[in-house]
Amino acid sequence: MAAVRAAVLERHPQAELHELAALGLPVGQLADVLAPSLFGEHRLVVVAGVHEAAGALVDALTSYCKDPDPELTLVVVHHGGKRNEALLKALTAAGAAVDECPRISSAGDRAAFVRNEVRSAGGRITADAVTALVEAVGGDLRALASAATQLVADFGGTIDADAVARFHRGQAEVTGFTVAEKVLVGDRTGSLESLRWALERGVAHVLIADAIADGVRTAARVTSLDTANPGELARALKLPPWKVKKAQSQARGWSIEGLQQAIGVAAELNADVKGVAASADYALERAIRRIVDIRAATGRGGRVRAGH
Repeated sequence: MAAVRAAVLERHPQAELHELAALGLPVGQLADVLAPSLFGEHRLVVVAGVHEAAGALVDALTSYCKDPDPELTLVVVHHGGKRNEALLKALTAAGAAVDECPRISSAGDRAAFVRNEVRSAGGRITADAVTALVEAVGGDLRALASAATQLVADFGGTIDADAVARFHRGQAEVTGFTVAEKVLVGDRTGSLESLRWALERGVAHVLIADAIADGVRTAARVTSLDTANPGELARALKLPPWKVKKAQSQARGWSIEGLQQAIGVAAELNADVKGVAASADYALERAIRRIVDIRAATGRGGRVRAGH
């Protein structure tokens, strides 16, 4: 998307930019941005998450493909799967260019992504700096790309762990993963305080929700296997050993039943922060309280209580 945006602005410096999320997007709002511009300027319209689009929105996009505006660049982002796959076929049949973006989920893939972003910006990065950057920023690719580009701009040449530490000191003390770690160990006060700090410094609601979900799921995966050996777990789960050890630490005090319930809360939170809830701030706070309560109620040695 960044490459398309740069190409459009190079040819049309005054282009109007519109970025829309498909989930819950009114058809009328889409029609407004797709309608010819009164000022004749070129427009770039990005519709993200069309796999979550309602039927009426899919129909509107499909209809637009039959008579596209030559003064408009439309980018449609689909996260994979069968839902609304027909829209992708309609777009392709209409001549749309397709960029395949394989999912980046493993630690190795994220590290390779960071190295490539630094290389594209004209720099190099050491192995320990890659690890430090991923731990500081988290798994959000847009945030990682932005940080990698900024590091090259600030330090140039070779980026090492000291450069990452200097760049993120004062910025990365509180991340979504900081919040998630405190939630998983049952620290209600600490997790809510970290949440407020994270929101204050502008950490996106989605990143915090993703970090909580990732922490709960990883703890559940580690707990579900009949071994406590970090090396065996790392091989079985295809996770780096450091992440396995951290998950083992965070899983202490949890029962499988409790982690299953927490996964359900994390799934609800994911929808809430993407537009279902009226207040994403409140949705995060409520989910944190629920998960901490679940740990207290269903943890090893505890009794199960209804209502969580």
